[in-house]
Formats: sequence, structure tokens, C-alpha cells
Amino acid sequence: MKSFIRTKKINGLEYLYEITPYYDKEKKQIRQKSKYLGKNINGVPVKVRSKGQIPKKVLSHGEFIPLKKIAEGLMLDKILSGVLPGKEVWPILTLAMNYATHPRALTHIQSWYEGTVMSEDHPNLPLSSQSLSRMLSSIGEGTVNLEFSRKLIQQVSTAGTLVYDITSFSSYSQSISLLEYGYNRDGLDLPQINLSLVVDKDLGIPVMYDLYPGSIADVSTLKNTVKKMKALGVRNSTLIMDRGFFSTDNIEEMISAGLSFIIPPTGNLKNVKEAISAIHKSIDDPEHLKLYEKEPLFVMPVEIAVGENKLNGYAYYDQKREQQERNTFYKRLYDLMEVLKSKNLKPWMNPGEVFRATAKRDAKFIEWKAIDGRFQVSLRKNAVSQAINKMGKFILLCRGTFSWIECLALYRSKDIVEKGFDVLKNDIDLMPANLRTNSSLRGYLFISFLALILRMKITRMMIDAGLNKKYSVDGLFTELEKIKIMILPDGEKITTEITKKQREILEALQMCA
Repeated sequence: MKSFIRTKKINGLEYLYEITPYYDKEKKQIRQKSKYLGKNINGVPVKVRSKGQIPKKVLSHGEFIPLKKIAEGLMLDKILSGVLPGKEVWPILTLAMNYATHPRALTHIQSWYEGTVMSEDHPNLPLSSQSLSRMLSSIGEGTVNLEFSRKLIQQVSTAGTLVYDITSFSSYSQSISLLEYGYNRDGLDLPQINLSLVVDKDLGIPVMYDLYPGSIADVSTLKNTVKKMKALGVRNSTLIMDRGFFSTDNIEEMISAGLSFIIPPTGNLKNVKEAISAIHKSIDDPEHLKLYEKEPLFVMPVEIAVGENKLNGYAYYDQKREQQERNTFYKRLYDLMEVLKSKNLKPWMNPGEVFRATAKRDAKFIEWKAIDGRFQVSLRKNAVSQAINKMGKFILLCRGTFSWIECLALYRSKDIVEKGFDVLKNDIDLMPANLRTNSSLRGYLFISFLALILRMKITRMMIDAGLNKKYSVDGLFTELEKIKIMILPDGEKITTEITKKQREILEALQMCA
């Protein structure tokens, strides 16, 4: 049993004791031995008559307990050893652990590392900014990411439900050629890169990613991803995608690759419009009534031709969602008309340009004319009616054997990849300002991918243990960071006393300090 440190308050002063649990065979119970260490001076035990007992080091330890356990469980060091020189494995994994907790600039990694238990577990790692920059560039110049994903997929036996999506990352950098202007999902007028991510839904971790120039459209990325998934050994999986990937070419590509998938069709497809019109009159028939998560839902099977292929699927009608969409829609149109009526059109203004810039996506719903420098507006009844008729209704097409409830539940699980993107953008800081080359960007992205594996895995573990109701990931790390390891002059290592909160966390995660 491991020793730990306990604080005792005597006459208003705090003293630290080393507590060593042991099993008393006679009394058949766990007992403790207490050893006085010294007065508590800023968390360090100091004996007035024995300065030699002052610890040589006090190292951060607690936050690494789950990270090291995850890395060990997924065998990340073994996988990295197969794709990187041996001397680079733990520098790269240590850097990923930093990004998973509190990302720092490369110039500060060495100092951070020296204050953590990693400097004891893996001493003398080359973590200077120059060493790390060279490693990142080297990684970015090769195919380390694909080799890593291939070995990871083999290790975790990925063969279930995979969620695929793409997002954009913007940057002010002038020297990265991958940065191009395209559809910017964040509404920024900046060049960007597109990052696709494939997440294993059952494990809750990403298993592969790819990088594209910012001008490449979503529908163009899937073909390459499907080929790479096959090359990496993904078999018998189901892809979950958003409608941005729906195209005749993509459907044919996935079918020819033998993939099962779930995807909503785009509403501008003629066959989809006809299907929605066909179900409009009968979908709310009582015979189609189902219950999903204790809420009523109407469901009908559908069949839609996409190119030369016929896809089965389900049409869903959610009355509660319809009412919410109606309220939001009408409020938006009302506010828009009020804004237009308040516009003061100057003689030099082009009313049509002002209208389009103001109305944007809702321009098709508004009838307008300009009289005496003011807009007179009204709703286009037919356009509004067509929009209202679609509300609360949606279609999911699939290839494979799925019930209506499996199809819906799997599709709604796709927010796991959206949460992954959120972590990359807001927690890991994927696009730091000092990246200057394509190779350094690709290398940095690989570290971020490793960090994302660690964070998403601990998120899944927290959900399974119910800890997500009490802590965010950062909140959990903050609580565990208080657990330190003290290195005494004779080399002995002592773990500081574990609080009730920390013990509850570690026990829930089935880990020990």
C-alpha cells in the first residue's frame, strides 16, 4: 500500500506526517503508521533542526494519473514506437499530455515538464523548443498520421459506428499554402484549412483525420476518406454523416466500397421534395405513431432513388420540433421586416443591394418595394407556406439493416465529432499564430490529434462514471492537480494526502494514485 501525506493542525500550526497503511494480521484490519515529516511551510515539510529533510522537488502528479492510464490502455507508446524513432516517442506523448491539460507554447514546455512527474518517469527528454520544432517538422513531412491511424485501428479493433465530419480552422499566417479562402463555418473573412475527423462512436475517440486546402468543398473530401479508411483496415463499419456530404457521387462511392451509412438527403433534390410532399398528408396518421425518449414521434419508411441506386430510410415528423421551428421562423421574419421598415434609404443607395445584404437567407420570404426612402414589406405567402410544411419533418437514408429507432439514435450520436472539433478549437488551440510551414502545421496537428484522443477518452470515462454531472474535464484536471509527489533528499517519493473529492474521482475512474 502506498504512503501518503496527512496534514495535522496542532495549536494553530500545521504539521505534515507520512502515513503508511499496513495490514494487521492479528486484528485482521488495515492500520496506519505515522511518521513526522516537519512543519507545513507552503506545502513542504520543514524540520527546524534538520534542513536536510526539505524535499528536493515537489512535482505535479494527479492530472497525469488518468492520462497515463489511458495511454497505457490504448498502448499509445507502443503504437508510436512503430511509426516514430524511439527517442521521440515520449517527448511527443508528453507534449500531447500538455496539450490535453493546459496547452503551452513550445518555448515553455521544458519548464513545465521539469515540474511534473513526467520528468521522473521519463527523465532527460529533449523538450527544448528547437528539439520540438524539428520533431514536428519531421512528422509533418511524412505519413506518420496515417501509419499511426492504421495501427490504432488495428489495436482498438475499430469496426462499429464511425462518425465523419469536417470543419474549418482560420489563420492570419501568410506562409502556409494549405490556407485558402472557402466556405468559412465561423463566418470569418480569413483563409482557412479544412480538417476532417473520423470518430469511433463506441470507443468515443477519434481514429483518423485528414487535412485539405480551405477551398475544397465538403462533398469532395469523402471520396478520399473512404479510400483511406479501406487502406487503413476499417471493415464492416457504418458511417454517420451530415447532409453536407450528400451527393450522388458520394453515395455511389460508399456503396461501391461496401460501406453501410446513415445520411440525411439535401432538400433541393427533386426526389426528396417529392418524398416529403408524398408523406405530408399521411405521416401524422395514428398508425405511424411511435415513442422516442418518452416523446411522440411519427415515422414512415421511405425509398428514394439517388442516381442509379435506390436507398431505403425513414421519414420522421416531430410535432414538438415543428412548433419550435415555427416560433423561431416567424419571430425571425417579424424582426427582419421591422429592421427593413426602419431603414432610411439615402438617394445614393441601391435599395436592392440594401435589401439583399439585410435579408440574406430570408430574402425569398419577403416581398418589398422602396417608396420615399423607405421599404414597404410583406410576406410571400407561398414561400412561407412551403417552408412551414417542411418543419418538424426530416428524412434519414441508410444502407444496411437499421430499424427506425437505430437509424435515429445513431444519427443523433454524431454530436460526438462536433464536440471533438470544439475541443480542438477552444481547449487545444489548434491554430497558434506562430506556425509558418505546411510541415510544422501537419506535425502540430498530429500532436493535437493525440491530445484529442486523451481528452475524448477521459470525457467518455467521466460520462460512464457519472462524473460529468459534477465536473467538466478541466474541472476534473484542476482537482487532481492538487495531488503532488515529493522527492526527498534520499530519493524517496511521497504522495501528498488525497482529499475526499480526489479519492471519489479516482475511485469512480477505477484508478489509484
